[in-house]
Parts: sequence; structure tokens; C-alpha cells
Amino acid sequence: MSKYEIGEIVIGYVTGIEKYGIFVHLGENYTGLIHISEISNTYIKNIQDYVKIGEKIYVRILDINEDKKQIKLSIKGFDYKMEKNNIPIIQETVSGFSTLKVMLNVWIDKKNKEIMAERNIKN
Repeated sequence: MSKYEIGEIVIGYVTGIEKYGIFVHLGENYTGLIHISEISNTYIKNIQDYVKIGEKIYVRILDINEDKKQIKLSIKGFDYKMEKNNIPIIQETVSGFSTLKVMLNVWIDKKNKEIMAERNIKN
């Protein structure tokens, strides 16, 4: 039984780029191919305009061959790029920025006092 399901969006690493598509490593010995027809709805002049080797991307699973551990993938029709520096976008916690809001004035006052103390010493 596969840990992957058709239609699921998962994270993969670009391991190769050919004229006909993109090779992606998904983990647990699974490899995937994004055929050139599954990259964009528009004409693709250069696949390297879309991905780079080593890049971490989101991919949609189209088909799974369990015997060969091969998966047909797509990046067409959704935002497949991860945040800059290949760090996934992390959802904000329940408290969000409220900690910053509470402490901001305290930190500003503290810094202002430090600056005033430095100026008094230098003068």
C-alpha cells in the first residue's frame, strides 16, 4: 500500500530536468516525472524557467505505479513554488503576532533608554 494518493499534493525535490519534463524525488524510494504537458497551460520554451535542480516544490500526484515506485506528477494549475530559500511557508500560530504587539512598546522604551544612556556618556 502506498503512502501517496492520486490527487494529493506533496513536497518533492527536483533531481533532473530534460526537454520532456522534470524528475522529482519524493522520498521512500519513489521517483516522479512531471511531463512537459503538466507544467503549464502555455507554451514552454525552457523548463529551467520553471524549476532548478535541487529546488523543493509542491507537486500533485496524477498516477502511481507501485511496482516500479514511479509517480506521474503535475505542477499545472496551482502555486508549486515554496517560499524563498526553499523554506516551506509555515502557518502562523493561534497567538500570531499578539506577542509582538504586547511587547513592542516595552522593547522600544528599553532601546530608547539605552540610546539616551549612550548619549549622556559620550557628551
